[in-house]
Amino acid sequence: MVRTGFLTARTATQTDNTMLTDFNFRIIMEYLPLFLTGLKSTFFISIVSILLALATGIIACAARISGIRAIKYPAIAYIEIVRSTPLLVQIYFLYFGLPTLGIRIPELQTGILALMLNSGAYISEIIRAGINSVDEGQLEAGVASGLSYLQRMRFIILPQALGVTVPPLLGQAIVLVKDSALLSLISVMELTRCGQTMTSERFMPAEAFFTVAFFYMCIYFALKALADWSQKKLIFREAY
Repeated sequence: MVRTGFLTARTATQTDNTMLTDFNFRIIMEYLPLFLTGLKSTFFISIVSILLALATGIIACAARISGIRAIKYPAIAYIEIVRSTPLLVQIYFLYFGLPTLGIRIPELQTGILALMLNSGAYISEIIRAGINSVDEGQLEAGVASGLSYLQRMRFIILPQALGVTVPPLLGQAIVLVKDSALLSLISVMELTRCGQTMTSERFMPAEAFFTVAFFYMCIYFALKALADWSQKKLIFREAY
């Protein structure tokens, strides 16, 4: 039994060494320009989608908390429909469904639109939660002071809601960057699509998706560092 266990451990060690030996870093360097192009595309898609999603979320939140039914209920319907369906289904609906309705959008714009609508619904709820966290007594004090609705939003609600919403907003940005990998399914040339291209050409999935994962981890830790930095700044201001 001891001899068998020793042979098993030795075989496993030899297998691990063989895997490391067979891992071809030269091919990774050969495809590095392709991955850098995919990284730039992922950055572009993510930044544009985040900015558009932020604008969409603010508008949807303002519509949902308003007392005007004509815009309140469509905003609620948009938020609940998006949050109750998978992002992949939304991408496929926009990519395959819209052309059947006579609306044709290129792959890149379709992907950005899907990410914008998906994240916008979640951002809307994040902002609404931040606004609802403000104590009602402060709002009543603003009304008693004669401040208008816009003045109350500017001087009382939004400054306090900012400290609550910034960390989850940055978390949603991280989620959006990772969700952009789904755009490879509609042939958008981003990081994951580059890994698929390398796999189809050289059949080296380990090297391809190791490189993809490495670049996503770099983006993740950069955004995480930004989130930690912003949270410390907000805590410092609050304590001050």
